[in-house]
Amino acid sequence: MTFVPANEGIEKLKPYQPGKPISELERELGITNIVKLASNENPLGCSDKVKEAVAAELAEIGRYPDGGGFILKDQIQQQFGFAHDRITLGNGSNDLLEMFARAFVSEKDSVVYSQHAFAVYALVTQAIHAEAIEVPAKGFAHDLDAMAAAIKDNTKLVFIANPNNPTGTWFEEAEFEAFMQKVPANVIVVLDEAYVEYFPENFNSLKYLEQYPNLIVSRTLSKCYGLAALRVGFALASKEVTDYLNRIRQPFNVNHLAMVAAVAALKDEAFIEKSREVNKAGMKQLEEGFKALGLNYVPSRANFILVDVQADPGQTFNALLKEGVIVRPVGISNHLRVSIGTEAENAKFLTALAKVLGLEAKA
Repeated sequence: MTFVPANEGIEKLKPYQPGKPISELERELGITNIVKLASNENPLGCSDKVKEAVAAELAEIGRYPDGGGFILKDQIQQQFGFAHDRITLGNGSNDLLEMFARAFVSEKDSVVYSQHAFAVYALVTQAIHAEAIEVPAKGFAHDLDAMAAAIKDNTKLVFIANPNNPTGTWFEEAEFEAFMQKVPANVIVVLDEAYVEYFPENFNSLKYLEQYPNLIVSRTLSKCYGLAALRVGFALASKEVTDYLNRIRQPFNVNHLAMVAAVAALKDEAFIEKSREVNKAGMKQLEEGFKALGLNYVPSRANFILVDVQADPGQTFNALLKEGVIVRPVGISNHLRVSIGTEAENAKFLTALAKVLGLEAKA
């Protein structure tokens, strides 16, 4: 049989590596009582109202979902004020990020994104064999001025994230406005807001959608809303951009139970507020723990924090696994990304970190 190679972009692609599952570590090391702080999941899980809503719809598993996603789009419209024809639903925000690239970028075009940004930006660019323009970060943050200056005549898409994953850094409205003023009107700007719910007072992106028809705002319900297992996200944009996205969106790309869960999650404001409180308390706990150990960290407005372990991150990661703690190396020298957990989970991580690094906390 003659081997038929994939296209050049796919052949050179390395798959996205998710955080190690608890079940995998249990199999590998035979240990229990594992704490997973690797994938920026909500340590509270999901709302009880979500569980009730999903349980009530289990009888519908045998039927295809509504391909237009009416119930979820209706809730999004009520909550955020955008009509159905400005909403695109995705199987998580990863699905949406790929859609954006496929809809607007060809192999003759370029895509701009920042160093130390979400790995999927580079992956989707490479998959379509487009030119990748990675702009050096400013510290650990986006250098928006440099990103605007990096746009070329063939640039079709710019990925920016606020807050950014994996660094947790953020930019303010004035910085964003100055950036958008410099971006040509024919270049799509994707504003990835996977973590925006944790610090909503920081930035109101939605007001810019009327001003900039080339702006797409992408959100997910995997993080603060606690629906990571169900994979559901949505994008808000102009009617024209949304029309193109829905032309290439896979039929039934968001399943019925995910949409039912998303509606319930969006309605449960009390759960979201509790999630924010737990996250802020956990962030403070980890920051104080790092200070006591003499470790530097990158201030974050997400549900994770990047810490300088002053050692090889791969070795530290593997040592922590043996202590029953899963965190995440993210390709940044000496740094590990740690998701915010419950008080007990955070405490176990700090104890394990001190042990593997040979440090003693200072009072």
